[in-house]
This record gives sequence, C-alpha cells and structure tokens, in this order.
Amino acid sequence: MRMFHRRRLLATLLAVVALGMGVNGAHAQAARPLNLIVFGGGVNWPLWVAQEQGMFERNALAVNITTTPNSVFQVTGMLEGKFDIAMTTFDNVVAYQEDQGEAALTRTPDFFAFMGGGIGGLRLMANPEIKSIADLKGKTLGVDAAATGYVLAMRKLLQQGGLGNDDYKFDRIGSTVARVEALQQNKVAATMVNAPSDLGPLSRGYKPLADVGRDLGPYQQLSGMASRAWAKQNQQRLLSFIRGYKAAMDWLFNPENKAAALAIYQKHLAGITPAQAEGAYGSLLNGSDGLQREARLSLPGVRKVIELRAEYGEPKKPMGEASKYIDESYYNDAIRAGRTGG
Repeated sequence: MRMFHRRRLLATLLAVVALGMGVNGAHAQAARPLNLIVFGGGVNWPLWVAQEQGMFERNALAVNITTTPNSVFQVTGMLEGKFDIAMTTFDNVVAYQEDQGEAALTRTPDFFAFMGGGIGGLRLMANPEIKSIADLKGKTLGVDAAATGYVLAMRKLLQQGGLGNDDYKFDRIGSTVARVEALQQNKVAATMVNAPSDLGPLSRGYKPLADVGRDLGPYQQLSGMASRAWAKQNQQRLLSFIRGYKAAMDWLFNPENKAAALAIYQKHLAGITPAQAEGAYGSLLNGSDGLQREARLSLPGVRKVIELRAEYGEPKKPMGEASKYIDESYYNDAIRAGRTGG
C-alpha cells in the first residue's frame, strides 16, 4: 500500500511538472513576431528599453528590429510586406499617401500613423564657417531624400532665411546618422539633424542655424506607421506593440531608472561616453521636445507637417484633413486596455 501511494505521488508530481512545461511552452509560442523597421540613433531608446526590460515580452511580442539606410528602403520594404510597422518621420506617411514620395511605388499604399514618438528637437546644423542661412547660398546640403522626410521643413527654414530653391542643391545621403557623418567630414555644408544626434556636431563647433520647433512651431517628427489593411488584420499585435512602447516610455521617464536607462543607451550606441549619454538624457527627456512621453500624436504637429507638404510637395495638390493620415483609435484602445488590465 505504501509503495502504491509513493507511485501515485510520483505520478502526480510528474503530471504537475508536465503541465507547467506545457504552460511555459504555450506562453513562449504565444510570443507573436513583429517585424519593425526604424532609422538608427538615440530616438530608438524606448525600443531598446522595451526589449531589455521585457515590455514587449510581457505583451507576448517578439519584436525584430531592422535599421534602414534611408527612407526609400524603409517605405518600399513596408509596401512589399517585408516589415509590419515602421518608426518613421510623419512626413513620409503623408508624402506617400499623396503620391509625393521619393520612391516610385508599384501600387498606392494605405499607410497611416497610429502613434507618436518624437516632436521637435529638429535643427538645421551647419559647418562652423557658416554664420547664417544666407551663407548657404551655392552650397550642397545633405538630405535623406529630396522629396520627403525633413526636407520640406528645411526648405521652409531656408526660405525664411532668404534663400530660394535654386540657391542650393541637395545630396541624397540617407539617414540622420549618415548625414551627421557627412557633415562632420565637410562633405555637405548643412543638414537637418534630430536630437540627440546633434550633440556630436555641437561638441565639435557645428551650430544650429535654425530650430524647427522655435521657428516653425509644433512639428510631428517621429511616428509609428502601418498599413490600414495590416492593422485591421493584426489588431492585437499592434495594440501589444503600442502598450509595450508606452510602458517603455513610462519607465524611461521615471528618474529612478536613470542609471539603468543610461547603461542601455550606451550599450546600443557604440562609442558613446557617459557624458554623451547624459546629454542625450537631457535632450530627449526634457518634456518640451524630443521623445513624447505619452507616445501620442500631436495634432498641431501633424497639421504643421501637412501644411508644409501642401506648400512644397510635388505634384501640387490639396492635402486632406489629419484623419486621412492618422488613426488614433488603436492607440486609444491599447491604452484603455492597459489601464483595465486587458
């Protein structure tokens, strides 16, 4: 009888262990893959936090991040279905919906912005010998693309400084990281730089000739982009991403996590010193420009981008209302579900 009870107890224990392994295995399998394409640089800090602090994992996501060399690669990859979502300049969303993009697409996209990421923190940086925008006449300026991204904000700043479209030329270099490198190698006279990528040039004597937030007003810089068809078919994955990203923002903006946040920043950006990481912390988390703590789109910033595209985009056409390019319902559902424990 005693032997029977021992065997029964052993069988029960084995069943419990097997059940536990099954639950853990199911949990691991429930981590849904999500392919994300981003531009390089410190603006990806919330993504690094979400990965390292488990925000995506707790939302049953396995996020695969690809860094794009330029906007054309990013947008064409999205259209071809190689990537599910993108963190990109909001201008790219508007431009490609209006057939004003840099790349000739094989079909009309259905892109929209579902959340924010960064506002302001965008500056026209120039070589030390350039004292004013007027000094850029006849110079070569670095851009990601000649028709999209920050280029329209640049054109507006140049116009306000007295330059016409024929007073300068563009060199299509690619991402901010590549443009900053070209600027510091004196391959271009000026370029648009978003925080915290401006910290390196500033430390070497390069200076901002203009600031988008100060000189143009609120400007939605970074946004989350998806196609409407994909979002409709993958709603839970999109909501999970938004919740994970927002949780990372909350963690990042908590002063108690500063030391760990700085360590994550240095880990993901090679060669960054503690002083540079500290500078990025102050630049991106200052509450006025840089990262958007709530990860919510700024409607004034959205409208500024649309306004600039109406003024400078080619071919000329009337722009739509903000609702043509954004859909905040996914963000609202994600935050609501997070608050109710859903």
